[in-house]
Amino acid sequence: MAGSRLDLVFGGATPQGRMLLIGAGAATDLSPFDGASTQIVQGFFPDHQALKARGLDVVTQPSGSFDAAVVFLPRARAEARARIAEAATRLPPGASLWIDGQKTDGVDSVLKELRALAPVGEIQSRAHGKIFRVTLPQPGWLPADWLARDHQAAPGMVTRPGVFSADGPDPASQALAAALPEKLPTRIVDLGAGWGWLSAEILRHPGVETLHLVEADAAALELARRNVTDPRARFHWADARDFRLPDPVNGVIMNPPFHDGRAADPKLGAGFIRAAAGLLTGAGRLWMVANRHLPYEQALRECFAEVSELGGGSRFKILTATGARRPGRPQGAPRKPRAR
Repeated sequence: MAGSRLDLVFGGATPQGRMLLIGAGAATDLSPFDGASTQIVQGFFPDHQALKARGLDVVTQPSGSFDAAVVFLPRARAEARARIAEAATRLPPGASLWIDGQKTDGVDSVLKELRALAPVGEIQSRAHGKIFRVTLPQPGWLPADWLARDHQAAPGMVTRPGVFSADGPDPASQALAAALPEKLPTRIVDLGAGWGWLSAEILRHPGVETLHLVEADAAALELARRNVTDPRARFHWADARDFRLPDPVNGVIMNPPFHDGRAADPKLGAGFIRAAAGLLTGAGRLWMVANRHLPYEQALRECFAEVSELGGGSRFKILTATGARRPGRPQGAPRKPRAR
């Protein structure tokens, strides 16, 4: 756990000055820090909201300057470098930049890289990870390519380090887009819209009047705003599993995530399925893609009256469902007809 390593280096004494924490989550032990002088950068909606509920200063982008910082390493190497570069721009020469990470997230390779660039010390190991301090040299010590930069992932569309499928459109989303009918419903939600590639494909179809893009990663949603400029698009920073609209829609299209960290967790996709059922009219339809081995059919049958497979291949399956069972309505209860 990250908190146990923080205890090793701070020794129970509250750090002095203004602190910047990049990547701290809801489960991070923040007891060593003074909430009044600490800013937390967290763009994942569930973690952001949980930290905010504790009265902490939580933002999606840092602001101002700081006396010291802690960077919690993500899995993606380019994102880890970008976090370190962001923190470094907010600190004066001589300040302490602490790096905390698991071995499985590449902390050893980051330590090796930084040793070649700046003074490194106070290396502590615990709980299958390390934390260490970098003493910042004069500006210009980091390679320029560590800063987060736009990457053209598709014609006219850009991504940044750390977002899902940053190198290009996800193959599962491509398979889903190819399987959609020519004409789509008028009001659609893209649950887990990412940086917008699938949403842009949806908007190419006739019939669409409004498309809601729902995404929990603030960085991905900001990219979606840049990539999808169609006036029919509406953007929502939210946890897809809890997302609701004032009025039901008649289409949901989604490529739900199925990993929590490194571990496969089909419950994530099941949560998306339940959310889709809560968003749809009784006559509305869900289209989704999933890896072939994931057991989503049971969740679909619990939430929808009709479920079928449209196609796919050895890697993916394209599933569709209609007859959403609205929360609180027993199975088989009559539904009032709605105009489509």
